[in-house]
Amino acid sequence: MTQTNTTPDVSTETIVDMPGLVRVVARATMPSRFGDTFQIIGFQTADGEELGAVVKGDVLGREGVPVRLHSACFTGDIMGSLRCDCRDQLEAALNFIGRAERGAVLYLPQEGRGIGLVNKVRAYALQDTGLDTVEANNALGFEDDLRQYDVAAGMVHALGIRSICLMTNNPRKVMGVQDYGVTVAGVIPLRTPPNAHNRFYLDTKREKSGHRL
Repeated sequence: MTQTNTTPDVSTETIVDMPGLVRVVARATMPSRFGDTFQIIGFQTADGEELGAVVKGDVLGREGVPVRLHSACFTGDIMGSLRCDCRDQLEAALNFIGRAERGAVLYLPQEGRGIGLVNKVRAYALQDTGLDTVEANNALGFEDDLRQYDVAAGMVHALGIRSICLMTNNPRKVMGVQDYGVTVAGVIPLRTPPNAHNRFYLDTKREKSGHRL
C-alpha cells in the first residue's frame, strides 16, 4: 500500500457505540522508526485508566482498517526477551501500518495474558522446570488466557472506526472484540520466524490455544 501524509481526524468527542467506557483525551504527531506520519493517541477509561495507541491516516468512519490489539509485554516488548514473539509481532504490525494508507496499534495493559507481570515471572520459573505456558498458568491457578476486550473495543469505537481487519493469529481476539460490537471485516496474520527459545512456546500456542501459526 502507498504511504500518505494524511493525519487521522480523531475527535475527542467521537464515542460511537460505548459512551463513557473509553474516550480520546489527547493526541499528537509522533514520527517513529516505522514511519513519520503516525499520531499517538491518549485514551482514558471511565475509571481513570490511561491507555495509548498509534494511528496512521484517516480512520474516522473508515471500514476494513488494519488494527493490532497488542497486549503489553514488559519482557518482550521492552526487554527483548526471546521466550515469546510479542516484540516481533508488535514490530511487524507497526511496519505493516507504516506502509499502509491507514491503520492503528492499540496497546493494552494485559501483561501475561491478563495475569500480571509478577505472576508472569512466576510462570516463567515454572516453564524452566518443563511446564508449557498453559500448564504454568494453570499451576498458578489461572486459565491460560484472562484477557478481556471491552476496553479495546471501546478504543476502536472512540476512534470512529466502522470495521477492522484484525492483525492477529489468535481467533479468540476476533471473537473477543466482536462480542463488544466491533465488526471484523478480515484477519491479517502476523507470522514471525521462531527462535530456539520460543519454538516450544509457539507450538503450545498453536496446539493448546488455537493460534493460527
